[in-house]
Amino acid sequence: MTAGERKVILASSLGTVFEWYDFYLYGSLAGQIAKQFFSGVNPTAAFIFTLMAFAAGFIVRPFGALIFGRLGDLVGRKYTFLVTILIMGLSTFLVGILPTYAAIGFAAPVILVILRLLQGLALGGEYGGAATYVAEHAPHGKRGNFTSYIQITATFGLFMSLIVILLCRSLMSTETFDAWGWRVPFLISFLLLLISVWIRLKLNESPMFQKMKEEGTHSKSPLKDSFANWSNLKIVILALLGAVAGQAVVWYTGQFYALFFLTKIVSIDGTTANIMIAIALAIATPFFVVFGTLSDRIGRKPVIMLGLALAVLTYFPIFKGITHFGNPALEAAAESSPVVVVADPGECSFQFNPTATASFTSSCDIAKAALAGRGVPYSNEAAPAGTVAQIKVGSTVIDAYNGSDADAAAKKGAFGTGVAEALKTAGYPAKADPAQVNYFMVTVLLTILVLYVTMVYGPIAAMLVEMFPTRIRYSSMSLPYHIGNGWFGGLLPTTSFAIVATTGNIYSGLWYPVAIAAMSLVIGILFLRETKDTDITK
Repeated sequence: MTAGERKVILASSLGTVFEWYDFYLYGSLAGQIAKQFFSGVNPTAAFIFTLMAFAAGFIVRPFGALIFGRLGDLVGRKYTFLVTILIMGLSTFLVGILPTYAAIGFAAPVILVILRLLQGLALGGEYGGAATYVAEHAPHGKRGNFTSYIQITATFGLFMSLIVILLCRSLMSTETFDAWGWRVPFLISFLLLLISVWIRLKLNESPMFQKMKEEGTHSKSPLKDSFANWSNLKIVILALLGAVAGQAVVWYTGQFYALFFLTKIVSIDGTTANIMIAIALAIATPFFVVFGTLSDRIGRKPVIMLGLALAVLTYFPIFKGITHFGNPALEAAAESSPVVVVADPGECSFQFNPTATASFTSSCDIAKAALAGRGVPYSNEAAPAGTVAQIKVGSTVIDAYNGSDADAAAKKGAFGTGVAEALKTAGYPAKADPAQVNYFMVTVLLTILVLYVTMVYGPIAAMLVEMFPTRIRYSSMSLPYHIGNGWFGGLLPTTSFAIVATTGNIYSGLWYPVAIAAMSLVIGILFLRETKDTDITK
């Protein structure tokens, strides 16, 4: 690797790290954000709304891919990802100074969602530009190795966000951090923005794009040429369904749902969970380069498909192992004193609310939300129509209530107390006992999850670059990547949490990533071609 090539990779990667750091702060601080900006609803609903605001940034990523992909194919790679990092950095900084719900009411979550949408648009243009830029500088036969450094940036951005948050937590009390300390990591992003802009201003345009521009062979209508042309569109669809969708759910299961599972289901405290995730990331991150380089030798397809297959086959036993080693008391209580929700199926909702406008006030929804919020597994038993839902904990029965009743506020306290006492008596722990947590084994299992991420994600940038011609590469590769990661992946935590709340099975949320990964595995094996020997200069 020459000095110039190292400069290209370092400059592109550092800027992208900072952009992912900005984007991931929201997910890492979901608990504090729920309290600050969604305090007008109950805690369970606040957490769901916070996840939906998190997902909003992912939902708009494909639109950012279209906007900035077109700009990148028309104007150039360098100037496009300068614009994206400015939008991302400023949006993140503004979250750090945004007044809370208590200060400005409903305007707070509205502005927060707008800033998340801007972040999503920026990220939609960032990845395609950085991956394309690096790949177009890479020698033939080393694109997997070169672009794998871009793949590290997302994980390193998450790792960096966790480290900054842990440092802030360690330097102040819990009360101070919850009150205003959570803002510090967002404010730090302004310094990172200045560094990123300075670095990217020093880059030259991609030589392939520059040559194409000089020859006048660049696309005049990159979106039309990318998506109105069936020969190219079918490759876009295959890239999405046969590779990126599966890669996305494996990535977000290993790096986000695992954290939600640790804190919301296994009930390990947030600081400890973040430390274990950070250790797993530190151990596994070098394997992005390992598998990216391996894909230069044996192909992109075998490495990605193996990662998908391992995820499909082992997710359920791995997450059951996390419960076993992380909170054995929860596992024991579920076996000795199973919990049952007895309710009219007709009044039980699927608590998935992208617009944050629905109210889950039936007695069934209230009963299930109370258990899901505590990470308690339960089974469902049908009751006659019109019956008020009940929670059975062993031989103890607690009547739920309808949130629309006139005396709902009075019943709420008694219901919550009754559920808490019944669960405590039955041996269900409110939190994982630190003395019983097998930190080593939990960290090992988390590391395995991140290793799957490195297998599917390490080679994907090179594969996407190689699938499309230079003149429409930025647009063509960005859209399937961001539909896959923005929609299939970004909606994973919310979808899986809603599935768990509906079924009562704490592992049922895994069916979502398993099904998507299995789909990509089948389509990828049958229809995707190997790309490692493709000439990308055309």
